[in-house]
Amino acid sequence: MTSVLSMPVYAKPVIEGETFLPVPQMIRQTAATQPDKPAIYDGERCVRWGELGRQVNQIANALIAAGVRPGDMVAGLSENTAEYVALFLGVLSAGACMVPLSGMATGETLQLMIDDCGSRWLFVSARNRELAEPLRGKLKNVASERMIGLDFSDEGWQGFAEWLAGAPTSAPEVEITPDHPFNVIYSSGTTGTPKGIVHDHRMRSRQINRLCAAYGLNGDAITLVSTPLYSNTTLVSVLPTLVFGGTLVLMRKFDARHFLELAQRHKVTHAMLVPVQYQRILAVPDFDQFDLSSFKVKLSTSAPLRAAVIREALDRWPGKLYEIYGLTEGGISTSLDAASYPDKLDSVGKPAEGVEVRIIDEEGRELPVGEIGEIVGRAGTMMRGYLNRDDLTREMLWKSPEGEWFFRTGDMGRLDEDGFLYVLDRRKDMIISGGFNIYASDLEQVLLQHPEVADAAVIGIPSEQWGETPLGLVVPRPGAKVTEVELLEWANSRLGKAQRLSGIEFRDDLPRSTIGKVLKRELRQAYIERMEKQRQSA
Repeated sequence: MTSVLSMPVYAKPVIEGETFLPVPQMIRQTAATQPDKPAIYDGERCVRWGELGRQVNQIANALIAAGVRPGDMVAGLSENTAEYVALFLGVLSAGACMVPLSGMATGETLQLMIDDCGSRWLFVSARNRELAEPLRGKLKNVASERMIGLDFSDEGWQGFAEWLAGAPTSAPEVEITPDHPFNVIYSSGTTGTPKGIVHDHRMRSRQINRLCAAYGLNGDAITLVSTPLYSNTTLVSVLPTLVFGGTLVLMRKFDARHFLELAQRHKVTHAMLVPVQYQRILAVPDFDQFDLSSFKVKLSTSAPLRAAVIREALDRWPGKLYEIYGLTEGGISTSLDAASYPDKLDSVGKPAEGVEVRIIDEEGRELPVGEIGEIVGRAGTMMRGYLNRDDLTREMLWKSPEGEWFFRTGDMGRLDEDGFLYVLDRRKDMIISGGFNIYASDLEQVLLQHPEVADAAVIGIPSEQWGETPLGLVVPRPGAKVTEVELLEWANSRLGKAQRLSGIEFRDDLPRSTIGKVLKRELRQAYIERMEKQRQSA
């Protein structure tokens, strides 16, 4: 396995006058100075900062006593709970690297990820026990006695409290440098081993400070957490809130009405949401009866937030709304202050402070303003690389004429004359029909303008005449009267000749990831399999 400390194959930007204070040290200071302040609300339970600080120290000391050393990986598989947050912080305090795993992954994929990162520990919640149980005895490095139940214990599983018993609550003496690995976030993949994205303490420290300054994620923040901790989307708001002594309100499973109830009860000030969550929350019948006046900032990321949804949120939901575009790998981050730029709602805003964005063509040449190409970015917040995959890390890099390293996003887009970035499509999802490049997002925006369309996705399907042709997959609103043929005619009358849809098919829903991205690969695969069955039966 590649040594994490030897991973970088590019030079990161230097920030003059930068100071570094490890996250665990900041957590300890917060716990000591405000022990009675609520740190985490988990259902009806309130964990105060003093209690959290002691538990984090205990976890760190128990890991160190068990042989965990700085740079070691520790894996966890759990929904959002107070124990899981404490485990995450405890792993960091031991100088180790946290590897949060997805409960949506298959057992086979989980085994690949755990073996890939080399973790010798696996902490599991009761909800995920059934998924983890078949892995017992199959993992390369995790012995059965090092599979710990976070909120359960019985035959074959040692409980978290039992495992912690006797561990001292004093702060461990561990030196943490900016280059030490902080976490590994595995990308979502349906074939092979997902890529392990390694963030170091330097990257996280820089990101935390920037988010605090930009969005007020600080000691006054009460942040409602409704996306899972294995997603970088979640950590972007969770880490600054914790580091600066704010309060987390955890949701173990997202429910739109319950989100509103928690926001009202705890006077929530901040939330990081994905677009589908905005849609579901705003659709709650009595949304306007909830007191949301405490909200200061709402953030949206992971997928495009439609202009119509932005306008509705601005009209009905107090507080500022920012749309954020970025990669888990880092290197690029843009932000749109929606209320301040109502004429730019189809963009993802301007590059954040310290971020440089360029557009390049297929030969790697920089393109001028207004032209469409691949988005590349460079910033102080860049991953160390893909774990054990230096080859993939190198593939992601683009070197500018000035000799600076940028990350390739794989997204197609353009910059306008005001410096706003417009994201058009994933490069691999771009449809090439009759030699013309068609961006599915353009077609989806047209479909979503129809009053009887609730959701839409456009994919490219094989065409003997054109090579590929766009197909619209649409979820109609309840009670919709429009037919597939009528909607096709309506949409094509508003599209350019080279963009026109070859067909429209209605769906009950669209497959999405846990953070709201439409899984177009699944849509294409299902279509191809259906066509193949029809061909064989013909």
